[in-house]
Amino acid sequence: MSSILTSLGRTVLAGFILLALIVLALGSNFNSIELPFLFRWIHVMVAMMWVGLLWYFNFVQIPSMPKIPDEQKPAITKVIAPAALFWFRWAALLTVVSGVILAVLNGYAHQAFTLQAPFRAIGLGMWIALVMAFNVWFIIWPNQKRALGMVTVAPEVKAKSARIAMLTSRFNTLLSIPMLFLMIVQSHNTTWFVVVS
Repeated sequence: MSSILTSLGRTVLAGFILLALIVLALGSNFNSIELPFLFRWIHVMVAMMWVGLLWYFNFVQIPSMPKIPDEQKPAITKVIAPAALFWFRWAALLTVVSGVILAVLNGYAHQAFTLQAPFRAIGLGMWIALVMAFNVWFIIWPNQKRALGMVTVAPEVKAKSARIAMLTSRFNTLLSIPMLFLMIVQSHNTTWFVVVS
């Protein structure tokens, strides 16, 4: 078992194999899995990675950096943060792409994007997610490259870029709370949702 768990690739592959065994054990087969369900599952998985990394940055990494001795900071800035940012930005893109595909497959993309009933909640959630993804790719990532020294800039530009990246990341954390609520509430027939719609 340790040979599987010591490799991320083997761990992920084992997770997919375990999933296949569970599906088969429950008496299902893969031919009965519908495309919209498959894209919903993909959407949820990559969204968990995206928001999980967003919250890791904001709840763990950013608050911990001032407590780390200067000689140990390169481990974060040169190794951990660039790797986390790689998965962070690609998870953001895959979340948006899979979400749009899911909306198209389920036939509500136009109504959601134009905030029409009964898809206002998920539509608003989608628009918020698009703003967040834009922030990841076009504000956070370019500024993080400067802040982490991946792009050589003057020290004052590096400090300003770090602040912009942090504030934008915090803004995305703020947006993630209503976005997640709006994505989930759409699939539930709650009194609150019926009144709002």
